[in-house]
Amino acid sequence: MISNKMVDLVKGSSVIRAMFEEGKALAKKYGAENVYDFSLGNPNVAPPQAVEDAIVDIVRNEEPLKLHGYMSNAGYEDVRATVAESLNGRFGTSFNENNIIMTVGAASGLNVIFKTLLNPGDEVITFSPYFGEYKNYVSNYDGVLVEISPNTDDFQPGLSELKEKITAKTKCVLVNSPNNPTGVVYSEKTIKELAEILEDKQKEFGTSIYIVSDEPYRELVYGDVEVPYITKYYRNTIVGYSYSKSLSLPGERIGYLVIPTEIDDYSDVFAAASVATRILGYVNAPSLMQRVVAECINEKTDISYYDRNRNELYEGLKKLGFTCQKPEGAFYLFMKTPVPDDKEFVAAAKKYNILVVPGSSFGCAGYVRIAYCVAYETIVNSLPKFEELAKEYKLI
Repeated sequence: MISNKMVDLVKGSSVIRAMFEEGKALAKKYGAENVYDFSLGNPNVAPPQAVEDAIVDIVRNEEPLKLHGYMSNAGYEDVRATVAESLNGRFGTSFNENNIIMTVGAASGLNVIFKTLLNPGDEVITFSPYFGEYKNYVSNYDGVLVEISPNTDDFQPGLSELKEKITAKTKCVLVNSPNNPTGVVYSEKTIKELAEILEDKQKEFGTSIYIVSDEPYRELVYGDVEVPYITKYYRNTIVGYSYSKSLSLPGERIGYLVIPTEIDDYSDVFAAASVATRILGYVNAPSLMQRVVAECINEKTDISYYDRNRNELYEGLKKLGFTCQKPEGAFYLFMKTPVPDDKEFVAAAKKYNILVVPGSSFGCAGYVRIAYCVAYETIVNSLPKFEELAKEYKLI
């Protein structure tokens, strides 16, 4: 029989994934062109050609035993050095290979750092709405996820409530910007105020409080929006990154952790995180993909595709009477539901073959997340169905 903990996890399995599977079933029944599946944040822009070229070149020209063999738990030193140099050039930091651990995507990076830092009962604070799997990642190590209520005015973090909820057990504050599910970018003002609060609380409790910055959407920002690099504002910051979105490689599971030398107990944290990759079963990040991202360190996907979808969807929904937060980054739009029960609204949308994810799955009831990383035609063709949905709720 499976463990008691897994019984509960299976029952509460990801709503997003369940919606995705439902979308596939509806596509078989009605035809894919007649189903408007906005459930899953699966990039719909192809990786840069340089990625495919690098894969082929590396496989053909690297010595097989060397390419496919073990390396240090933290990853190839030259790859880590390449990542560090890229960050230094972009953000004015001073990292080297001993600040980088290559990971099996951002999710494994978070699990590695929580394994490294958390004792049973330690608290990780995050701001609603947040990616639902955070709760599972923290509970994996018997930590406690503490939620800050959503600030639905602009979805910047609720810092007043944060002050009240930091305790002597607070080990981490987990931030995600650009944010999933809102697409909001946390402003420099917000980050500076957050850093000031945490500095004061560290002194008050005599503890180390780490910011863990989850950044898989960093490269997906629109217009002149800038995403602050948090290590420059707060010394005890650890960054998790993934190439899933920036290079459209979600299935390849490759990313990294940045563990700055300046953090408290750096040597122990870096050593423990390197061991955590092994004892959690990852051992090391995939060797081929480490080589690929090093070769493609300056490559980007064309986000103008997402930008067009963003504008079309946002303007279309606004005209229909829906209330939306215009995203600054990522590829999600967070829309207020015309009734308090977001799950009721999700069920109503299904009648029109529209699949969206309830905001309650992200700790923010009364909203839905719409992933617009889909074909442009899906956006355009869905709007008449959204119009029927709007009429059902007497918005127009």
